[in-house]
Amino acid sequence: MRVIERSVYTGPNLYSLRPMVRIRLDLGNLEYWPTDRLPAMTSELLQVLPGLHNHGCSYGVPGGLVRRMQEGTWLGHVIEHVAIELQSAAGATVTRGKTRSVKGQPGVYDVLFCYADPISGLAAGRAAITLVASLLPSEFQSVDGLDRITDAMPTDPCNALAILSMMRRLVRAHGLGPSTASLAAEAKRRGIPVMRLNDASLLQLGHGSRQQRIRASVTGATSLIGAELAANKAAAKTLLHEVGLPIPRGEVVRTADEALQIARRLRWPVVVKPLNGNHGRGVTVGVCDENALQTAFLGAKKVSRLVILEQELPGFDHRILVVNGKVAAVAQRVPAQVVGDGIHSIAALIEAVNADPRRGNGHENVLTRIPVDDVTHKMLAKQGLSPDSVPALGQIVTLRDTANLSTGGTAIDRTDVIHPENASIAIQAAAVIGLDVAGIDMLSPDISQSVRTNGGGIVEVNAAPGLRMHLNPSIGTPRDVARPIIASLYPKAHQSRIPIFAVTGTNGKSTTVRMVSRILCEAGYRVGMTSTSGVSIDGHLQVAVDASGPRSARMVLRNPTIDAAVFEAARGGILREGLGFGRCDVGAVLNVTADHLGLKGIDTVEDLARVKSVVSESVSRKGHSVLNADDPLTRKMARHAGGKVVWFSARPDAATTEPVQSHLAKKGMAVLLEKGEIVFYNDARTPVVCANALPSTLNGAAEFNVLNALAATAMAAAYGISCDIIAQALMAFTTSFEDSPGRLNILEAHGVCVILDYAHNPAALAALGRLIERLRSDGGRVFGMVSIPGDRRDSDLVEMGVLAAGIFDEIMFREAPDGRGRPAGTINALMAHGALSTGMPEHRVHRLLNEEEATDACLRNARLGDMVVLMPTEVEAIWQRVTDFAEAPPPQYETAPQGGLLQIAHETSLEGRISHG
Repeated sequence: MRVIERSVYTGPNLYSLRPMVRIRLDLGNLEYWPTDRLPAMTSELLQVLPGLHNHGCSYGVPGGLVRRMQEGTWLGHVIEHVAIELQSAAGATVTRGKTRSVKGQPGVYDVLFCYADPISGLAAGRAAITLVASLLPSEFQSVDGLDRITDAMPTDPCNALAILSMMRRLVRAHGLGPSTASLAAEAKRRGIPVMRLNDASLLQLGHGSRQQRIRASVTGATSLIGAELAANKAAAKTLLHEVGLPIPRGEVVRTADEALQIARRLRWPVVVKPLNGNHGRGVTVGVCDENALQTAFLGAKKVSRLVILEQELPGFDHRILVVNGKVAAVAQRVPAQVVGDGIHSIAALIEAVNADPRRGNGHENVLTRIPVDDVTHKMLAKQGLSPDSVPALGQIVTLRDTANLSTGGTAIDRTDVIHPENASIAIQAAAVIGLDVAGIDMLSPDISQSVRTNGGGIVEVNAAPGLRMHLNPSIGTPRDVARPIIASLYPKAHQSRIPIFAVTGTNGKSTTVRMVSRILCEAGYRVGMTSTSGVSIDGHLQVAVDASGPRSARMVLRNPTIDAAVFEAARGGILREGLGFGRCDVGAVLNVTADHLGLKGIDTVEDLARVKSVVSESVSRKGHSVLNADDPLTRKMARHAGGKVVWFSARPDAATTEPVQSHLAKKGMAVLLEKGEIVFYNDARTPVVCANALPSTLNGAAEFNVLNALAATAMAAAYGISCDIIAQALMAFTTSFEDSPGRLNILEAHGVCVILDYAHNPAALAALGRLIERLRSDGGRVFGMVSIPGDRRDSDLVEMGVLAAGIFDEIMFREAPDGRGRPAGTINALMAHGALSTGMPEHRVHRLLNEEEATDACLRNARLGDMVVLMPTEVEAIWQRVTDFAEAPPPQYETAPQGGLLQIAHETSLEGRISHG
């Protein structure tokens, strides 16, 4: 086997709407060895991973995978299930995957599976391949390219126990704890977006201005004052006492002598605990004499400078969880203990209890392992025991003073039996301290009776209460306490989302994104926008970088100031990581033409269309997919598009031809160009604006911007923006560098028309050529600085040269700053070859390595009535050169020569070093 490549998708992608790991695997000769020919491997795999028996696979019932393996399936499919099982056995909730053969590559498969976190997911993929390979006949056991997946690997990579141990460590280190995981799961169940903000438990729920943050059970609504009061136990008790809630008598002390005086006044037994502490650290109960008090006081002082002494209330320890003014759950907490069998020592009994798979270290599992430390030894000594003692059959040995789960305690659910008055007291306590989520510790001999009659009371109020005891009690009914917490933040799930507009296509994405953003701004939204120019927040450029990928989208969605998001979704980001969001409200596919073909398995325009369709398929059920009815490949996307389809078209007969005609008959939405006017159809026909009047269309000459305006109108109207606002916004949108940098920016200077446009592929250049033909003046020449990124096919570079020859009188070919693997000069050579093949005279075809020199040469040699068209890579830098040209004194024009440019700086020396092709 050989690993070819791997990807980690964080959002909807070419293979799934779910985040997944993808590993492209070449099975080699194993292509001819399905599992029915490898019965020994199958049986051994099921022995080391018995959980595979529960995988339903395509049959949907336990045992389905085993049946598939017995009937015969490919090893890529088996590896998929092993990767899922390894994560599941390590404690992650992972269930889905798929394996698909790669078109045109026999024996090559894409193995895909969901992950709890990327690090453990990749490790599971590598471990699954290694484990399966180790069970194959010896001649098939070697695997090449494993390092392409991840470096994480157990000491013994072929040992299932070592692999599972590694996976547990990774899931613990990089996954969420039980409390946070339950909240994240509940949010996702309700359709609320969840984003992890750090390596710990800080999560963002929702997007933009509607986001909330949680860290375990601390929410964005948790009062800082309340949390600080809860931490100061003396101050909290004072507040509770002053409103008449039952609490134990007690005082704060600084010295052991003070502690002794207070203990005598309170009467034994007393409880000693630090003023500021949690998880039972430094707490001692049942202190009955001076010696025990001295020891307990010193233990509390290690945790806090000040110590509380209070009377010991009768009864059992109960944790009452209060959420948003209601009791969500009640648990009776039992201190860590073992029950003797008359045979085994206490140490052995503790070891047996800790072997329970529900127990882990710290808060990683639903229960915590019982520690054996100084506190344990002291507790045993109080009972006249040691770890080597053998307790009698049925003897209960208490190992801890306190009943905290974090020290090995267990929980019994008591939610259904709590007395109404006790519930009322707990609710009042949470309100008095000022906590939206609070853990009220109440001692009571019987929680079903009022503590006002049985002598119990509140001993603590806790901020950030753990949820484990309620989610998975040792005895009793589990309580879904995540639900009321999430519901308190979002009574309705849709309130967690801001509208997301996503635009993809081969050409026009950036301009359409900017138009939509302008419309939303006009409608009163604070907009976060991504494009190839950067990330903009509320009209201000935040980061100047190519921001057409998923990371930039996530950057916007994390910003708490925005009310709407508009994203440019380029091919590269979709292939690399998927989309940067789970679903969008409006997704548009503008067009699909040949570009970037031959890269990452995208060899045809049909392949490219599949990539672009990820955007339309990610549209929410109640959203809208905006598709170009004039483009045959986007028309085909309607079948699988999410939400409702909205067509746009510039064809004059669109309303009477398919697919628009039948769509309109069913009262579907469409935006059409009718006699020069943009018209919105939705039950009724509503004129929006005259396309020729829009500044961005240059009186209708810029046909591509007419199409972009149609798409932007369709996206905004589908979301419910009024046609009047759409018209106002589009009338205010121009092709200025400020409104649309690098997209049809036009400047008139010294009698020369300069056009700057990032036409980066043949389709874009052809569209620009049609505009130039309509704008050029009689007798004026057109100079063109032309290039294309080096990762395009040779045929694309040649085609750019052919097209340029039909548009420009003088061509300045220049190399892209990043040749993307091509030697310097080869891009120019291929483009020049295309131009010369049309019969264009060689003295009108120029080649330079530097776009700055090429720009200056065009501007320096233009004359009155000429046009200079610049297609830059570094848009800002080249526009600065254009503005410098405009601000310079008017040149003294000479008579234009009959052939070639007057001045080409260093052209001869450069061309001497560059092959002409």
